[in-house]
Amino acid sequence: MRRFGAVLITSLAAGPVAGDLRLETPVDCTLGVDCYIQQSVDHDPGPGASDFQCGPLTYDGHKGTDFALPSLSAIRAGVDVLAAAPGLVVGVRDGMEDARQIGPDAPDVNGRECGNGVVVQHDGGWETQYCHLKNGSVAVTARDRVEAGDVLGQIGLSGQTQFPHLHLSVRKDGEVIDPFDPDGKLSCNAPAHQTLWADNLDMQPGGLITAGFAPEVPEYEAIKQGSAAADVIAADQPLVVWGYAFGGREGDTLHLRIEGPQGHVMDESTALEKTQSQLFRAVGRRAPSGGWMPGNYVGEIQMIRDGVVLDAAQTIVYVPPR
Repeated sequence: MRRFGAVLITSLAAGPVAGDLRLETPVDCTLGVDCYIQQSVDHDPGPGASDFQCGPLTYDGHKGTDFALPSLSAIRAGVDVLAAAPGLVVGVRDGMEDARQIGPDAPDVNGRECGNGVVVQHDGGWETQYCHLKNGSVAVTARDRVEAGDVLGQIGLSGQTQFPHLHLSVRKDGEVIDPFDPDGKLSCNAPAHQTLWADNLDMQPGGLITAGFAPEVPEYEAIKQGSAAADVIAADQPLVVWGYAFGGREGDTLHLRIEGPQGHVMDESTALEKTQSQLFRAVGRRAPSGGWMPGNYVGEIQMIRDGVVLDAAQTIVYVPPR
């Protein structure tokens, strides 16, 4: 992810109390840098959906925490899924293909929505389940003992999923528990008093996944694949800067700005007309007469909510001499 200056939201929540499960981060990546939390457990008992902060980062009936990668290309690079706590492996599945559930040609995953996965049993009636692992990556077998941090497999696209992520479900005596809010008491716009995370993880309420330059407005699929960003743009081509975001809410604003060797090139703001789990916006300019001046051009993208910068990203492209 091409990121800079991401707003650091420091948790005020305490770690687990005695007798609770203590969870380490279950992915080998850095939140806010090369992965992010896209969705959490749904706390709405009805047909609606609400995350633990009364926000939209979930969907109806969602039973876990989704640790997402910025692009499909990150799957090919390989991101390890780690045991969140010590325990006994009691369930394993591998061999399902990595394929997004998009369009009529998507594979049938009925009854196997988790895809390739691992279930680990812990003391005290606790259990963790790791879903959507990469085909052929599962590194454990049933009855294996694992410690926190042991590699279970890698993030993939198997099962019922449309983007690369690890779905982590946590259960106590068979009941789904939200590790961000284990007592189930909603704390709208405020951190929970207690979590299960050993490192007090924060779930950012929306932000920028990545950003880049291109010589034209990129296709959304290219952004998702991780192939949209250009490192070099010719002097006679348009300069387009784009930002890819998650957790956008109606009324949020994306501000996009370009600065070049001679200073300001352009800036533009666009307000979101609806809440979206993922989205992108792009702005640009045609090359001036004689072409762009050679040098580095910097794109800055801000995601703004209620007048406050929620997150920011920066990206650079080089224009060579003609």
